[in-house]
Amino acid sequence: MASENCGVCGGDGRIGNTFGLTTTCPGCHGSGKRSQATGFRDVTKTKPEHHRGTNGSVVAVEKQTWPSTTAGAQLASEIRDSATCASDTKTRLTREIIEHEASHGLCTQTFLKKIRKQVGIRPPTPVRR
Repeated sequence: MASENCGVCGGDGRIGNTFGLTTTCPGCHGSGKRSQATGFRDVTKTKPEHHRGTNGSVVAVEKQTWPSTTAGAQLASEIRDSATCASDTKTRLTREIIEHEASHGLCTQTFLKKIRKQVGIRPPTPVRR
């Protein structure tokens, strides 16, 4: 079967169109011989080496442990310094602040009031001059 001519180009290795343009035959890739059908070729990248960083090691994503905005950091500090909260509640509320910042981009006033109400912290009084 390897000695048979290509069915697309007839063994020339080139195909042409009515405009006079010619190109390499897509059936035999220019060899003129009929190619062997190898079946299904899997091209998905499922091996672990495909998911490595540029230096060859697996890149680990660091979790954010403290809020990034000023209002979120101030609220997290108030929660951390609170004597009325349990430690597991403090970590849960800090994680909730981080998640709110990630989804909204900042801490809204409504969210700040809600968290302060859960902890029992009074909002800071504004300084008037």
